[in-house]
Amino acid sequence: MLQKLYPYRFEIFFFSQIAILFGSLVVPAVIFESVFMPVLFQINLLAGIILVSKNKKLMWFLIVLLAVISIVFGTSLVRNPDTDLYSFIRMASYFLFYIVVTHRIIKQVWVAKRVNNNVIFGLISGYVSLGLIGFFICISIEMANPESFQGFLITNSNSLTDDLLYFSYITLLTIGYGDIMPITPLAQKATILIGLIGQIYLVIISAVVVGKYINQNTQNND
Repeated sequence: MLQKLYPYRFEIFFFSQIAILFGSLVVPAVIFESVFMPVLFQINLLAGIILVSKNKKLMWFLIVLLAVISIVFGTSLVRNPDTDLYSFIRMASYFLFYIVVTHRIIKQVWVAKRVNNNVIFGLISGYVSLGLIGFFICISIEMANPESFQGFLITNSNSLTDDLLYFSYITLLTIGYGDIMPITPLAQKATILIGLIGQIYLVIISAVVVGKYINQNTQNND
């Protein structure tokens, strides 16, 4: 099964990411955050398992992460335990997952000999994953030190998750509207880090893929 899905690994991963990012446009934010988002993240985890399935150690590591997140999510629904503790476990698990998967995506895109649709989806998925890594960094900081981020959206919105997800991508894209601001030194350093990794990805990884594509077309035309 994994072997059949492997050629489409980047497409599956990418579209599950899109569902996470824009699902709240279809479902009310509060319901989406509490019910749909954990499920979509688990689907994304499954897509990540397909993506690393050639490396058995990493595949089993992600399977363990998926099991931990599933147990935590299920227990929180049934028993309603210490929310902060379970949230930290989930965030740490997601963070580890995206670190591992983003590294594998970058490696697979980097070593690809030919640039095709699959590689392009991989390139985009890697960039989207960086935004999710930034989101988990920001929300972990906010959970550990409330009011590390302030601004119009956080003050007036019902969903802190949506606000910090938005902040992470706005920072990654270096748009920086200034409607949400990092207040504490730790939040400010995290914001710098998110902006840096976004620019490094575009300048190095994207440039390598573009260079391969140009060389590929040149060779085909000769």
